[in-house]
Amino acid sequence: MIQKNNVIVPPAPTDLNWIPFTVVNINAFMVLAVLAALLVFEHFSCGRPTPKQTIHQSYLTNLGTLFLNSSLLSVLSVSSLLVIAGSFNHWGLLGSMTNSFWKILASFFLLDLMLYLWHRANHQIDHLWLFHKVHHSDQCVNVSTAFRLHFVEIFLTVLVKGVFIVIIGAEASVVLVNEIITTFFVMFHHTNVSFRGEAKLARLLMVPSLHRLHHSVLRKEHDQNYGAILSGWDRLFGTLSSGEPKTIGLQNVNALGFLELIRFGFTRKHPLTIKIPEAREWAHMVEEAAYYRADHRGFEPGDDLYDWLEAEKEIMARFGVLKAI
Repeated sequence: MIQKNNVIVPPAPTDLNWIPFTVVNINAFMVLAVLAALLVFEHFSCGRPTPKQTIHQSYLTNLGTLFLNSSLLSVLSVSSLLVIAGSFNHWGLLGSMTNSFWKILASFFLLDLMLYLWHRANHQIDHLWLFHKVHHSDQCVNVSTAFRLHFVEIFLTVLVKGVFIVIIGAEASVVLVNEIITTFFVMFHHTNVSFRGEAKLARLLMVPSLHRLHHSVLRKEHDQNYGAILSGWDRLFGTLSSGEPKTIGLQNVNALGFLELIRFGFTRKHPLTIKIPEAREWAHMVEEAAYYRADHRGFEPGDDLYDWLEAEKEIMARFGVLKAI
């Protein structure tokens, strides 16, 4: 309290006083409301036929991760990012911009680009894939898959976002809106639905049909379509692809329960019994891995044998023939 002319005046509220309670609570309520709506949408407009037992197991496990992650990190992550943005919005690349409209627009696009690059890094860096593979272990893609995240990955994502917010100098309001929109879009593009006009919408935004391919067991397919909101980043960087995956999930990973899923993120060794593929399937997997290597070097001639041998080593390691991955 401040005393002025013998009158006690309460302190003026700061931009951060309402963050831990009002915004976070409203955001949580909106997430649950949208989740319920998309579950109904899935029920009446199924995009990919899925056995009931598989989807029920998926819902049960994924809702467990939702409640765990919400308890441990989600509330902290939203409020902490807003505090960081409120403290450092005058810094960074956009800190000197005076035009609010262009600053908001630039911040939104840059934050979405950051999510694209971070998602791609989670696929290409082994230590990050260790935790991200938890998300890809779901045997069907549905709205609850959006919350199938290891808490270590969420913690790392919050750290990366916090650093990036300081680098660009994003406003707290922009960060808040971006977090809300991103959450809704991630839920949307995991929803197992198909609808009229989806292909046209995919020219601009990430839609369920694009993201289902990202959950394919084939590496050349699941290393595509990294976008969170805009599909333009994938188009720009050559990672946009369309089609329906033959199988969803991870090779030789069965349905995982909640506790198994948490442990899965902490081990390079396969948590389940591994069945070595037959010769034809083995050759197909090596061919996929060799193609991935050739693609990353631009299909330059002369290294085909090296690609094949390295791909075979990679597959052997994956199945414990050489070493645990």
